[in-house]
Amino acid sequence: MAEVWFIGAGPGAADLITVRASRLIGAADIVVWASSLVTEDILDYAASGAEIHDSKVLTLEDVQKIYARAAEEDLTVARVHSGDPSLYGAVQEQIETVESYGLDWEIVPGVTSVAATAAAAGKELTIPEVAQSVVFTRMATRTPMPDGEDIRSFAEHGTTMALFLSASRPKKLQAELIAGGYAPETPCVVGYRVSWPEQEVRHCRLDELARTVRDMKVSMHTMVLVGPALGASGKRSHLYSPTFSHTYRQVGRGESQGARDDG
Repeated sequence: MAEVWFIGAGPGAADLITVRASRLIGAADIVVWASSLVTEDILDYAASGAEIHDSKVLTLEDVQKIYARAAEEDLTVARVHSGDPSLYGAVQEQIETVESYGLDWEIVPGVTSVAATAAAAGKELTIPEVAQSVVFTRMATRTPMPDGEDIRSFAEHGTTMALFLSASRPKKLQAELIAGGYAPETPCVVGYRVSWPEQEVRHCRLDELARTVRDMKVSMHTMVLVGPALGASGKRSHLYSPTFSHTYRQVGRGESQGARDDG
């Protein structure tokens, strides 16, 4: 049956793809992938006779022709995206095309570059009593941002921020984050091609962010994390405290103030 799978390939490394994703790539008649965003090892999952297309040189119209042929010839297509297709994946416009051809489709989630960068840096993004929210956003570049979604406004929350597609203007990024309310000494992590062989991860203060990015000589394939959680320590989760009751573990009467459904 003709079908299209929009597959999240994770941050790049072939062994950070999900089991389901690897199985579906292996079952596809056609694999469309981006060599600029995903390592070539990902093609090891493809069947030996699969038709391979590199999307870095294709327009949406070119990919639409592949979907049209899949519908006509009853073929399955694995459209391999970097990270997770739901984040900056340009997947909605493809879904609309696929549906217009009467093709079934499915989104297969992937590991985000946010998760990969936090892991490579050895950091938790949500620390009790420090930061319990993570903002995923980007700077306005050639793609504009909606009203109210500028870096400065988000920075006012003071929680963890994950900044995609924003390393090309590091001085502007640093200035907007500080103007929004982050202290100059707020910890940051800059991850370049995390999980690739050339991975580079650096820690710095916010007032050193622009210089750090320039020293790394990067602008693409770069994730920036910022927020007080990246430097926090000594905080303990209530969930695993011996004095905290919840649905699966109870302590003696009068020993805990914890809500039973907190988790």
